[in-house]
Amino acid sequence: MHAIEAISLEKRFGTIQALAGISFSVEEGETFGFLGPNGAGKTTTIRILTGTTEPTGGSGRIFGRDVVREKIPARREIGIVHETSNIYTDLSAWENLMFTARLYNVGKRERESRALDLLSVLGLTGRKDDKTKGFSKGMKRRLTIAMGLINKPHLLFLDEPTSGLDVQSNLIIRDVIQRLTREGVTIFLTTHNIEEANILCDRVAIINRGRIAAIDTPERLKKTIQSVQSIEVAFDLPGAVRAEDLAGIDQVTGVRKMGDKVRLITGDPPAVIEGVMDYARRANLRIISINTRGPSLEDVFIRLTGLDEKGGGGTP
Repeated sequence: MHAIEAISLEKRFGTIQALAGISFSVEEGETFGFLGPNGAGKTTTIRILTGTTEPTGGSGRIFGRDVVREKIPARREIGIVHETSNIYTDLSAWENLMFTARLYNVGKRERESRALDLLSVLGLTGRKDDKTKGFSKGMKRRLTIAMGLINKPHLLFLDEPTSGLDVQSNLIIRDVIQRLTREGVTIFLTTHNIEEANILCDRVAIINRGRIAAIDTPERLKKTIQSVQSIEVAFDLPGAVRAEDLAGIDQVTGVRKMGDKVRLITGDPPAVIEGVMDYARRANLRIISINTRGPSLEDVFIRLTGLDEKGGGGTP
């Protein structure tokens, strides 16, 4: 039995088709990444699978239960962590957890034991009795995840869990995801962080304009565009580097700024390395480092969603 099964899911909002008959399945115990640009249909898919909205066509199943006809039994199997916090800021962290546990009919002894464990894992034990009004964004997100886990779900939906968070919260949340995976929890993860999906996910689906563009493991997806390679170079005066000059080097098909480095997309790395050396001499620049890299999951994302590689744009 699949943990999630989407069968020809469609969703229309008036004349706008948010989902155009998408189908996929997620196995039990799998961490499944769902990637796509803004407006691609990620949130609409989650809302259908969690019973918040009904599809215009097709069907969805959670552990074999139809998300429309068997909404309540299906919901008992899941935990949901939305991108925006749903905590009550006038309550303490503990009170928020107890309130959520009662909604799921979790018994007193179990909810208290579970809450203590979750607060410890998510680094919130010291703030257990503090009103959440004074919590940072990262602390609120961690508490939201604890609330999503208080009923010990078999399937957890995580919608952009680390978006805009501090490094500490990011690391804690990633550790929690990996721990849940070891415990056999199925995770459905939407994220804009391509590297996060590469590290955490067993498989990834890329959705664009309401359609599934590809589904596979991160490594297999990378192999589908093996011809896309790159040169990553750092100069001693990064402010003096002109992207348009680098884009003019023979065999360079794309330029992207990566912090103090520049990434040059190419199918012929040796030729581009020679071109970079010539450019550095002409511009009176010193090369600090230069490396050849294979295709990344980000390259797959950009290729399949049609985002422009030229001009130095980053990941959406």
